[in-house]
This record gives sequence, C-alpha cells and structure tokens, in this order.
Amino acid sequence: MKLVSRKRSTLETEINIKLDLSGRNLEKSSINTGIGFLDHMLELFAYHSGIKLQVEAKGDLGVDFHHTVEDIGITLGEAFDEALGDRKRISRYGEATIPMEEALSQAVVDFAKRPYFYYDVKFPTEKIGNFDTELIEEFLKAFAINGKFTLHVRNFYGRNAHHIAESVFKALAYAIKKAIELIDSEVLSTKGTL
Repeated sequence: MKLVSRKRSTLETEINIKLDLSGRNLEKSSINTGIGFLDHMLELFAYHSGIKLQVEAKGDLGVDFHHTVEDIGITLGEAFDEALGDRKRISRYGEATIPMEEALSQAVVDFAKRPYFYYDVKFPTEKIGNFDTELIEEFLKAFAINGKFTLHVRNFYGRNAHHIAESVFKALAYAIKKAIELIDSEVLSTKGTL
C-alpha cells in the first residue's frame, strides 16, 4: 500500500493529508486541524489502526467547525480510496466493538466499492468542550462515502459524551485495521472484483 497525499482547497478550508496504510512509509503521525477534540480523535484513530496519518487543516473556524470537519472527512476518504487502489489482497471486512469505561461502541466496515453509511449514536450532550457532537456523524459520513466503503457505527450505551466518541473512533480504528490486513486471496469476492 503506497503513501498517498491528498489536498482539498475551497473558499472555506485548506486540507492537506498524507496517509500511509502500511505504517512504514511515514515516520510518524501528526494532526493539526485547529480543533483540539478532532485532533485527539484522529490521533487515537491513527494509533489504534496502525496507520500513519498526517493532517494539516486551516478552515473558517470563526464561523464554526462544520466545514473543516466535513472537508477533512472528504479528503481522508479520498486518500483511503486511492491508497486501497484495486483493493486486491485485503481482508475487506472488519468489525470491532470497543469499550471506553462505561461506553461501548461498534464499527463494521466493508471495503468493497459500495459506499453506504449507517449511524446510531446518541450523545447525552450537544458539545464536548467546544466541539459539536453532531459533527462526528458528519465526519464519518464524509469519510465513508468519499472512501467508497460501507460503514456501520452504533453505540450500545454510555453516559459520558467524550467516552462515547472515543469508543466510536477506537472501534473504527480496529475495524479498519482488520479490513486492510493482507490475505492470500486475490479478491475476497465471488464476483472476482470489488
């Protein structure tokens, strides 16, 4: 899996991403979005998935975080799609159910090129610090649709919004880690192609 660089430039944001799915072509991950909570989620996502991820983002944060969060999701999805290429020799499917103290969340992915997004996560608060919890759904949707993969995310329970969010991102990390594992089969599909 090759090192991929993707850029997105609009009147609202400037996003630069480097993605190394193998974790061997970049020395380290570094995340700088201007949004502290998103930095934290992306850092733990990269760490637990075993990938290396570098994100530099500038956005109209004076308006709110929405444009920046969504555009990072779009750009990250495009980077994943490019890095996966023809998607041969990957496990394709991944699932993880991860606790974070009292919270428990599940993520399930299928890297066939059929984008779909399902989300069932309820937060007890509208904000985590100054971060709108509804933006987690926006980020994940943009990531899955632009990455051309199926993603189902659900939270079973939890009382602390930060713990719920962290369990979601860690579950996503471990599901993706499983789905991109290399296997002997050329393409994991009876169709012979993804």
